[in-house]
Amino acid sequence: MTQPKRIVLWGTGVVGSMVLAEILDHPLFELVGVGVSNPDKVGVDAGVLAGRSDVATGVLATDSVEDLIALKPDALVHYGPTAQYAEENIRVMSAFLRAGIDVCSTAMTPWVWPAMKQNPAPWITPIEEACAEGGSSCFTTGIDPGFANDLFPMTLMGLCGRVDSVRASELLDYTDYEGDYEDEMGIGRPPEFTPLLEIPDLLIMAWGATVPMMAEAVGIELDDITTTWEKWVTPNDRRTAKGVIEAGNVAAIRFTINGIFKGREVIVLEHVNRIGLDAAPDWPTGSGNDVYRVDIEGSPSIVQETAFRFTDGSGRAPAVAGCLSTGIRALNAVPAVNDLPPGWVTPLDLPLIAGVGTIR
Repeated sequence: MTQPKRIVLWGTGVVGSMVLAEILDHPLFELVGVGVSNPDKVGVDAGVLAGRSDVATGVLATDSVEDLIALKPDALVHYGPTAQYAEENIRVMSAFLRAGIDVCSTAMTPWVWPAMKQNPAPWITPIEEACAEGGSSCFTTGIDPGFANDLFPMTLMGLCGRVDSVRASELLDYTDYEGDYEDEMGIGRPPEFTPLLEIPDLLIMAWGATVPMMAEAVGIELDDITTTWEKWVTPNDRRTAKGVIEAGNVAAIRFTINGIFKGREVIVLEHVNRIGLDAAPDWPTGSGNDVYRVDIEGSPSIVQETAFRFTDGSGRAPAVAGCLSTGIRALNAVPAVNDLPPGWVTPLDLPLIAGVGTIR
């Protein structure tokens, strides 16, 4: 076992609080600081924020970036808000990077592939300058976009002699999901409402980073990236963890982001998100409920389905289990990111991350 990595964690929402609970028992990581943006959490013990009120860690949350940097951690694991709050994310992360502290984050999903042309310069230049100044590295991951549609399909493509097409799909029931989907996806809104992600450029920027990444990985340059968007309107009221979606409103959405090469779709990312397993019955499903699926047509053709579940009796939804894996991917990457040269880190730069210290 290597020497534990000293960790500062920023952001104690759904993902960050679950990762915090895992760090408290992990032999490879030592929690030295917790950063929060909610003033009500300042001064609260990390154990309480992790849902572990029985554990007094002595690590009290703070909103002071300067105080956390002064702890000189090996890395910041950052679970801040989405790219909708890019300015705040960049403020926090760039401060650590300028101080020479590596950052592993789930917040800015367009940074999964920083070379994506849709990334605006004000999102890229400050991080590059901070990494250069501090000699530090910045890695962003997620589940989708992220490992479910980059690591999984790229690994499977490495088992093929020829790939005609690869499709990575998220097939989830959002009934018990408490994340944001109304304005972003239009779920729960009238069908005439245009959600943010229905706008092609925004959809590609927010979710499409792994399409050009996979093209780069297999040595091709895409001719174009296109999108599709479909809505399904519920004929009856549907109860969710966030309230009731009334009949006549959108209760399922399906979109694709398509990498075009030589006139055909060769790399496709697909989302099918439902409120209720019976919603949009003609749209794709997995062989089991709530799965991430990879379909490769080629030589050979390959199908892989991955399910994230809690088996601890807590009753937490599969989507929440996927959120935990999202956060843990960033945490477990810390030792590898520490060993890499300064600058952006993508999945193409990382070695196999097997999860040192997970079996104990």
